[in-house]
Amino acid sequence: MPDSKNGALTVAVVGCTHAGTFATQSILAAHPDWQVHVFERNDTLSFLSCGIALWVGGHVSDPRRMFYSSPAALTELGATMHMRCDVTSVDLAAKTLAWRELDGEGEGTLPFDKIVVTTGSKPVIPPIPGLAEGFQAGRVLRCKNWDDGRQIKERMADARSVAVVGAGYIGAELAEQASLMGAKVTLIDGLDRALAKNFDEDVTRLVEEAYREHGVELAFGQMVERVEADEAGVSVTSGGVERRVDYLIMAAGFSPRTELFRGKLDMLPNGAIKVDPYMRATLLGEDGMPESEPCQDVFAAGDSATVLYNPTGEDDYIPLATNAVRQGLLVGANAVEPTKAYLGTQATSSVQLYDLSLAATGLTVAGAAARGVEVASTTLVQDFRPDFMLTTEPVTCVLTWDPTTREVKGAQFACRHDISQAANAVSIAIHNHNTIDELAGFDFFFQPNFGQPVNYVGAVAMQAVAEADAAR
Repeated sequence: MPDSKNGALTVAVVGCTHAGTFATQSILAAHPDWQVHVFERNDTLSFLSCGIALWVGGHVSDPRRMFYSSPAALTELGATMHMRCDVTSVDLAAKTLAWRELDGEGEGTLPFDKIVVTTGSKPVIPPIPGLAEGFQAGRVLRCKNWDDGRQIKERMADARSVAVVGAGYIGAELAEQASLMGAKVTLIDGLDRALAKNFDEDVTRLVEEAYREHGVELAFGQMVERVEADEAGVSVTSGGVERRVDYLIMAAGFSPRTELFRGKLDMLPNGAIKVDPYMRATLLGEDGMPESEPCQDVFAAGDSATVLYNPTGEDDYIPLATNAVRQGLLVGANAVEPTKAYLGTQATSSVQLYDLSLAATGLTVAGAAARGVEVASTTLVQDFRPDFMLTTEPVTCVLTWDPTTREVKGAQFACRHDISQAANAVSIAIHNHNTIDELAGFDFFFQPNFGQPVNYVGAVAMQAVAEADAAR
């Protein structure tokens, strides 16, 4: 067993993107004498994959700056790094794991005192006929890690036509950048709108207009039925229509990479490991039922774990880098005993498509319906600053709120001016359980360069109050 003399423990960190990087840093900051072994399948870590589309479109100064840490940096902190190394099995009862090198013949076992599961997520790859052969032919591409980004960057440089499957953030950005590079683009999604899980129709309508203005074909409400790739390109059939393109990019979402721990830890049906506010996981007993208390020696964070979603108060799966970073930072603080609780998330996020800035926090109407939550919704469109200025732009604001308690549950903003920080403001209101009445009365500054005498955040809250009062 590990050498635990003088309280110096051995910790295994399995997976090292965002949550794993910050968990390693936080553990060694709190316990510099501990032995921390980090296992990672790739030869890089901390890659900001959300910048891939920007890199592809030529908006990144230096791709090396898309990494904020490195194996050498974690080694300098005191970690023992096992890069390009696969953990093949984990015995949580015996507290041992087995590993093997991916580029060599090395293998071994590691006894540990504590384990941190930060295995992240993997791209959703639907069982589409011909898709596997398309990957092998190099005509179907993934968008997840550094190697994927390099491949997309190289292939897109001279692509004349591209199909993107998935109209979430990643697919939406890739379709935008490909169109700006001059390619003929088809954006395919099984849902009926772009960004349907992030924004409601008053916002996505603006996004779809921008796509059409740039020649992007929108194939929504369609599932890909088959893929046929050869040396010259790939044929993609969806909705009964076959389209011939140079490349197909799969951006159909992500699922937790937690197969190693199935049947061992309590999980959501999709495989996300359930964690308590201190990032501790719960072991499953021999009967397959969760033990009564979380295990102080097993932690999980990031895309492999659940988050507390504050708008509903329930465990949810929301793979965002911001969630992974904040959860990873908590591991070191709670490694010995539960000390610092996770504050939860509103899933606040943003994206820029063409000249539209989009930002959201909390529940959309569609997201609430999917979770069985009743919300009311208010939409307001007003110029972001006074019209006596030489220029201004309309901002579309959508506010969701509980019709019974009047608590703020979510907000969305879209404008050709950068209004993204408004989502952060409403995120705080959701976290604090503020009502639409309180949001309407909050102090927002006025200065003509930046806003109206009644800021659009307060204005949409005022309209919600009026609608709520009228409905009484």
